[in-house]
Amino acid sequence: MPKSDSKRVERFSFHERAIHWMTALSFLYAGLTGLALWSHQLYWLSSIFGGGVTVRVWHPWGGIAFSLMLGFMFRNWARQMRLNREDKQWLRKAHRYAVHDTSALPESGRFNAGQKMLFWTQCVVTLLLFASGAVLWWPTLMPRSLSLAAILIHPVAAVLSLLAIILHIYMGTAAVPGALRGMIHGWVAPGWAASHHPKWYRETSKR
Repeated sequence: MPKSDSKRVERFSFHERAIHWMTALSFLYAGLTGLALWSHQLYWLSSIFGGGVTVRVWHPWGGIAFSLMLGFMFRNWARQMRLNREDKQWLRKAHRYAVHDTSALPESGRFNAGQKMLFWTQCVVTLLLFASGAVLWWPTLMPRSLSLAAILIHPVAAVLSLLAIILHIYMGTAAVPGALRGMIHGWVAPGWAASHHPKWYRETSKR
């Protein structure tokens, strides 16, 4: 449960941070090995992970690890990620957030609407990756039409997932300075919390 004092506010627990970073590492492995298998121009990436044969064997397991860790993250945060009426208003004015004009935006709780949308997008895309990846893992056991669909769905879903993560990294570093501290150290400054997640900060301060 979040705690606060005069100098810092607990943003994420050790458990939440551990799952987040394990999810990130498994995504990095699955993403980079997937790119190596997808494009001849990127096949050189396979040398980083032990060569082409090793990558072909371990890429699916990397995908399973990522899906599993995202499942743990889903269990932790799914309730907090539900979109409410204020979130929908926030999304209609999301362009204001992009230019750091938050005056017209509804106050955010622990997660703002953009973070919630990214979470749900990644969950849906991961389901597509997992399902299509399973088909590609055992193509001889699947109907030809399903295999052909998986050949299309898997890379498209992978690109969407990569774009979502790139956006997540950008928003958590360059766009919102101080946000990364919460996921590394577990805490943020009270001023940061009050500025970016005022509703959550007020609720936390009462505890």
